[in-house]
Amino acid sequence: MTIQQDILQLYQEHLNRVEIHLMRIFESQSTLLPTIGFHLVKSGGKRLRPLFLLLSAEICGAEDESRYLLASIIEAIHTASLLHDDVIDGAKTRRGMPSANSKWGNQIVILVGDYLYSNALRLAVGQKNQKIMDALSSATTKMTEGEIIQLEKTANPQISIDEYYRIIEGKTAALISCACRLGAIISNATDEMENRLAEFGLKTGMAFQLVDDILDYSAEKKNLGKKVGKDLEEGKITIPLILLLSSATPHDRQEIEGIINEHRNPKGRASRLKRIIELFKKYNSMDDSFNIARQFIKEAQGALSVFEDSDAKQRLIALSEYSLIRKR
Repeated sequence: MTIQQDILQLYQEHLNRVEIHLMRIFESQSTLLPTIGFHLVKSGGKRLRPLFLLLSAEICGAEDESRYLLASIIEAIHTASLLHDDVIDGAKTRRGMPSANSKWGNQIVILVGDYLYSNALRLAVGQKNQKIMDALSSATTKMTEGEIIQLEKTANPQISIDEYYRIIEGKTAALISCACRLGAIISNATDEMENRLAEFGLKTGMAFQLVDDILDYSAEKKNLGKKVGKDLEEGKITIPLILLLSSATPHDRQEIEGIINEHRNPKGRASRLKRIIELFKKYNSMDDSFNIARQFIKEAQGALSVFEDSDAKQRLIALSEYSLIRKR
């Protein structure tokens, strides 16, 4: 058992309390909402975002009951974003199980996602804390913006590394950063502590998404929960491809761009993926991508230097390193 698994086990009772609040967010006069909510909650997920919030509150000394509600709000927003992502991507599975849109259809799932967003924010308003609302509204805005930029840059080999970073900040890092910031806010921590925790969450979230994008080409399907190379198939230009395009010879770059342009063509898809993976090995793109993720984790952990050593600090550090060792 890894130290990360130890942390998840150690906080299981806390996460169970978060889950109770999460199911309440699905409560409605509609019978379909709780049904879909049960499907989503029981389909898995590590609840890492709530855990980041709980540990951030702990490192600042908070034990307030509101941390469980806010952690469930963070998870509800994350779940809503996954629902919308699966509709956009036409996904049939999520974590190895049938996706909600494949069971109930796109129209219902989009509305359920909207309900989750709005109900989660309604509950956040009930905390009567403007800093909480500022953090949540900023995160959700960045999440939507990141998805739009990603769609704009579909199959565009000219995408810059900075544009890619803006995408993954929205997709993943903004909400993890928000979770860490909220832990500080409910603890009445100093501005420096709040900003350092937000930075820690941001850098850790960037590394998490970087590794996700690397694993899309290198993980086994049984661990991935979807078929390998899905990003290439969808025309998503992620860190391994960006580094490959920047280092390839003109001849190889022309071939890579041709493969990207053919992403919608199912014929020859397997051979194109195989060729891209060969080129990754030729130019060391995967190792270079992992090195960038490692640098983000190093910077994330550096942001915690303002905090005295504690169990919570060591657990946050261990949780950040989880991104570098997980299979998915």
